[in-house]
Amino acid sequence: VDIPLAAAHIFYYAGWADKLEWAFPNRRPRPVGVCGQVIPWNFPLLMLAWKIAPALAAGNTVVLKPAETTPLSALLFAEICQQADLPPGVVNMITGAGKTGSLLVSHPDVKKVAFTGSTEVGKLIQKAVAGTGKHLSLELGGKAA
Repeated sequence: VDIPLAAAHIFYYAGWADKLEWAFPNRRPRPVGVCGQVIPWNFPLLMLAWKIAPALAAGNTVVLKPAETTPLSALLFAEICQQADLPPGVVNMITGAGKTGSLLVSHPDVKKVAFTGSTEVGKLIQKAVAGTGKHLSLELGGKAA
């Protein structure tokens, strides 16, 4: 289930990459820069695709932290990106526990944070980025509680 859905999602957003300028009249879409993304354990490849594909299509770079219990899908995806000759630094993976995610969210070069997971952690992230000017997307209320 994970692989075909992830592939379809990536394909969909790849199709938008060169159309964003014309899709939104009177708007000039611009990349925000480095997107720090934190995903949960369930559907690790699909969750990765949901975060990475739109960010890349909009011209951003990504640093993704998968759940500490399911990092292998993300690491394999990073290897595939290398094999596909994606430029170094466009897709980056970091692994670790909650402290790793906290460091990613608070890094000054991260301009956009996208998090999927528990409401408790989402509230902590919201407090951490408040007043920093970072863009924030939260998908909360996960089933891991």
